[in-house]
Amino acid sequence: DDVPIDQFRRECREFAAYWIEVQKRDFKRLGVVGDWKNPYTTMAYSAEAQIVREIGKFLVNGGLYRGSKPVLWSVVEQTALAEAEVEYYDHRSTTVWVRFPVVRAGRPALAGAAALIWTTTPWTLPGNRAVAFSPELDYAVLRVERATEGRRARPGETLLVAAALAEEVVKRAGIEAYSVIDTFPGESLAGTIASHPLRGQGYDFEVPLFAAGFVEADQGTGLVHIAPGHGADDFELSQANALPVPDTVGPDGVYLPQVPLFAGRSVYRPDGKPGDANEAVLAAIDAAGGLLARGTLVHSYPHSWRSKAPLIFRNTPQWFISMETNGLRQKALRAIAETRWIPPQGRNRIEAMVESKPEWCVSRQRAWGVPIAVFTHRETGEPLRDAAVVERIAALVERAGADVWFSADPAQLLGNAYDPAEWEKVTDIVEVWFDSGSTHAFVLEQRPELEWPASLYLEGSDQHRGWFQSSLIEACGTRGRAPYQAVLTHGFMLDEEGRKMSKSLGNVIAPQEIMQQSGADVLRLWVVGSDYTEDVRIGPEILKHHSDVYRRLRNTLRYLLGALDGFSVAEAVEIEAMPELERWVLHRLAELDQLVRRSVEAFDFHGMFSALHNFCAVDLSAFYFDIRKDRLYCDAPDDVRRRAVRTVLDRCFDCLARWLAPVICFTAEEAWLARHGDMPERSIHLERFPDVPDEWRDEPLGERWQTLRDLRRVVTGALELERAAKRLGSSLQAAVELFVPERLIDLLRGIDLAELCITSAGTVRSRPVPRDAFTLPDVAEIGTRVSAAPGERCERCWRVLPEVGQVPGHDDLCRRCADVVDPISAAAGVGAG
Repeated sequence: DDVPIDQFRRECREFAAYWIEVQKRDFKRLGVVGDWKNPYTTMAYSAEAQIVREIGKFLVNGGLYRGSKPVLWSVVEQTALAEAEVEYYDHRSTTVWVRFPVVRAGRPALAGAAALIWTTTPWTLPGNRAVAFSPELDYAVLRVERATEGRRARPGETLLVAAALAEEVVKRAGIEAYSVIDTFPGESLAGTIASHPLRGQGYDFEVPLFAAGFVEADQGTGLVHIAPGHGADDFELSQANALPVPDTVGPDGVYLPQVPLFAGRSVYRPDGKPGDANEAVLAAIDAAGGLLARGTLVHSYPHSWRSKAPLIFRNTPQWFISMETNGLRQKALRAIAETRWIPPQGRNRIEAMVESKPEWCVSRQRAWGVPIAVFTHRETGEPLRDAAVVERIAALVERAGADVWFSADPAQLLGNAYDPAEWEKVTDIVEVWFDSGSTHAFVLEQRPELEWPASLYLEGSDQHRGWFQSSLIEACGTRGRAPYQAVLTHGFMLDEEGRKMSKSLGNVIAPQEIMQQSGADVLRLWVVGSDYTEDVRIGPEILKHHSDVYRRLRNTLRYLLGALDGFSVAEAVEIEAMPELERWVLHRLAELDQLVRRSVEAFDFHGMFSALHNFCAVDLSAFYFDIRKDRLYCDAPDDVRRRAVRTVLDRCFDCLARWLAPVICFTAEEAWLARHGDMPERSIHLERFPDVPDEWRDEPLGERWQTLRDLRRVVTGALELERAAKRLGSSLQAAVELFVPERLIDLLRGIDLAELCITSAGTVRSRPVPRDAFTLPDVAEIGTRVSAAPGERCERCWRVLPEVGQVPGHDDLCRRCADVVDPISAAAGVGAG
C-alpha cells in the first residue's frame, strides 16, 4: 500500500515479462512449437483493450451487476477469490455445540428446550440470524437425566436434535443418561422461533428456524446455524426468507465496530494465523450458558492458492456476472452438450459445476491487472451501460495500456455526453480467470492464421473449474456458444509411489533436470507413453524404462539409415516383384497408418505410441531386420530381392520418421536431415503423415504371416534351449525339422524355412509331433527338432552348407556368395589393369 500504484503496476509488468522469457526458453527446449516471436499475453495492450471490451459486453447486456454477497475472502491478500484460486488442505478447526433457547414453538415438548447447533466456525456466531432444519429428517427432544461431572450438560434441560444424531450428541456432550420426550418430522419445526445465545448483550433479535435442503444427518446435530454474511447456503436461505445480511467482519479479518462484544477481535491475523475471535466468542457464549461442548476436527478447508492461508466467507460488495440474466446458465449447459470432451467423463464434471455455479464474482481488490473499466453514478450507484463509452475506453487502453484508466481524466473517458462530476470510476480489478477466459477473443479472433472457435483446448483436469469454465461462460455470455469444439484434460503428476509431489517430501522432479540428464525426447516419450486420462507417475525407474524405449527407437532409425546408404529411387522395386515377407511389412505399415490416424483423431496417443514401439521392437528389430540381414549383407547389390528389402526399408523410414516426429521431435528431425540433407526446407516438421497406398493392405497375407510367426516361435524356442545347453552357438549352425499338421502344409509352400528361422537347413514334415520334439503350450500341434547342420561354414555368410568347398575357385564360400564375389573381383581386376 505504500508503493504508488503506477510504480507497482510497472514493476509487476517487468516481473511478468521476465518470467515469460524464462517459460518461452523452457518451452522451446521441450520442443513445443509456437509463434514465439509473437506470443499472446494478457498484459499486451491489445489484449487489455479486448478484455475491457469483453467485460463491457456484459455491462451493456445487463449481465454485469454490483451486489453484496458472501464470497471467499483472503485476509492476507485482502481480496475476494474465485473458485479456481482456491486450494483445499487439511485444517484443524474448533467445533462447538451451542444452545439456541426456543422462545416460541407449536409443540409443547419444545417449551423451554434449546435448539442445539454444531459449527466448525465459532467466529461466525455473532453473524447468526437463523437456524436451518431438514424437513426430510426426524427430530427428537432429549431430556438430560444424568451428566458427567465437570461437563456442561445440565440434568433436567431439554435439547432439540436430529433423531439420527442423538447418540453422537450425548456422547460428545458427556450425557450419561437421557430420555426422549418427543419425536416428530422436521416439517413440524416450521414457525419455531429461538433466541441468540448472547441475548441481552446486543443480540436481542429473534432467530427463526427455516427448512433447508442442504441440512443432512452425516455429522453435527441436524440443525445448522445460519450466518447470512458468511456462507453461500446461508445467504441464499436468508434471501429466500427476507432476513437481513449483517456486516460483521472487515477486509482485514477484524470484527467491525458495530459488532457487540467483539469489535476489534480478529478472525485471522495479517500473516494468516488464527486470531483471537474464536476464543472470545466461545468465552462469551460459555459465560452466558450457551456452550454445551467443544472439540476439534481435521477436515478439508479452503486456502488461498497464493498465500496458502485459510480463507473466510465474507459479505462484501463485488461485481458479478449473472448466471441467469440472458439465460447464460442454459446457454453454457447447451454448449457443454455440443462440445467433444476427452475423456468423456470431463463433460459430467464441468456440467455439474455449471449447473450449481453461483453468480460469477469477477472483481478483485488488487492493484495489478485489467481494471473493471466501469463508471457508477454517484447518487444511485447504478453502472453506466453505454457501448460508446466502453469502446472509447478500450481504444485508449489499446494505445496506452490499462494504466490509462487510473491516470486519465474521467472527462476524456466519458466523452461529451456525460458530466464527470456525476460519475466515479470503479477501482476494482477484473479477476484473472476472466482475463484467461477472454483469450479466445484477443487470440483466435484477431489473428488471421487462426480460427474461432478453437479446434481444441488442452489443460489439466483442474481447469474444468478454471480456464475451460471461464472461457465457456465468457464466450456463451458474449457469443452464445463455447469458444472450442473439443476439450482434452489430463491428470496430475505423481511420484513413482503415487504420491503428490511436494518440496516437503523431496519428491519433486523438475522437467529441466530430466532434459539435462536424458534429453527432451525422453521426457516427451514419458508423456506419450502415459495414460493421460488418469494421474500419471514419474520417477527414476519410470524414466529409466522410457530411456530404454528411446534407445530402441533411435537404434531402429539408425539401422534404417545405415541400411539405406546410397539408396535411390532407381533401385526401388514395385510391390508386384517383392517377396511375400516384404509385402507383409508393407501390409503392417498400412495397418499402422490407419491406427495412427484413428489414434490421432481420438487423441489416443498412448495407444498410438505402443503400436509404433511394438512395430519397431518386435516386427522390425526382432523379426524382419533379423531375417533380412543375410539378404542385405550378402546378396548382390543389384539382386531384385535385396533391392526389395531396401525399398521396404525406405518405406519404413519414411513412415516412421513422420509418425514419430510429433513424439520424439528432435530425434526425428536429426534422422530426417541425415537422410535428406540438412537444409531449412527439409525439416520433418514441414512434412505431413505419409500417403500409404491402398494396395499395401493385404489381410489374407497378414493372417498367413501371423501363423508363420507362430511356427517360427517354436523353432526359436528350441534354438534357445540348444544355446543354453552349449550344444549350439549361432543359429546358423543348426538344421531344423518342423512337424506340422496336414492343414498347415499348404501354408508353408514357397517358404524357405531355413531363411525364416535363420538356420542353415530346414525341413517340413507333415506328421504327428514326436515325443522328443520341442513344443510350446499354445501351439502344441507344432513341434521341432534341432540338429547340427551338415557341411562346412561359408566364411562370407556363415551358413553351414554341404556345397561349401565344392565351388571351383572358392574353397570357403557357398555358391550364392561365390556368384556375388566373382563379378566384384572381376571388376576390381579390370580396374586395376
